[in-house]
Amino acid sequence: MLKLLVESPVAFFLTAIPLLYAVIFHEIAHGLVAYRLGDPTAKFLGRLSLNPLKHLDPMGTLMLLLVGFGWARPVPVNFANLPGDRKTIVAVSAAGIVTNILLAFVALFLLQLMEPKTGGALSTALTWFAYINIILASFNLIPLPPLDGSKILMPFLPAPLRQAFLRLEPFGLLIIIGLLFLGVLTPLIRGVFAIIYGLVGIFLP
Repeated sequence: MLKLLVESPVAFFLTAIPLLYAVIFHEIAHGLVAYRLGDPTAKFLGRLSLNPLKHLDPMGTLMLLLVGFGWARPVPVNFANLPGDRKTIVAVSAAGIVTNILLAFVALFLLQLMEPKTGGALSTALTWFAYINIILASFNLIPLPPLDGSKILMPFLPAPLRQAFLRLEPFGLLIIIGLLFLGVLTPLIRGVFAIIYGLVGIFLP
């Protein structure tokens, strides 16, 4: 990404802005669903905002610029303020993934409405926005903490496995980065990407 910024600032911003807001909408969705269900933490801390400065993580931003992989500050959710049933936990945890899929659908639908070869920069931005939203949804479905997939799965696990997931969470990001660099997660992400892309395509004209 840093190389792209130096070589082509326009291409950098057409890539960076859709990526940034795909991540921001993902995080806001968690906080918004939690707020609707009774937890005001994210709203109280000003995290239900589209202001990028509210969501940027310094290390995640640096990694994005250097290696093309980064992350935002997770929106805080206090599950003690929420009903303790599985449905609530799954709803909050899945909110970001569902939002990314819906955003990809909207972007692809708008692309369908545009005349070929007339979209220019907007067409490029929409294409990348759809693509990155599907990647984010696919990536977050992986059941490794701290990703959303693990939080969706956790309420259905027996207590010993839940405890193992919780113990793993502080090291989860390092494990995920290592698996990404080794290419272990690539086939899984590609498979989930193909499924989501196919499902989104069913509803397009």
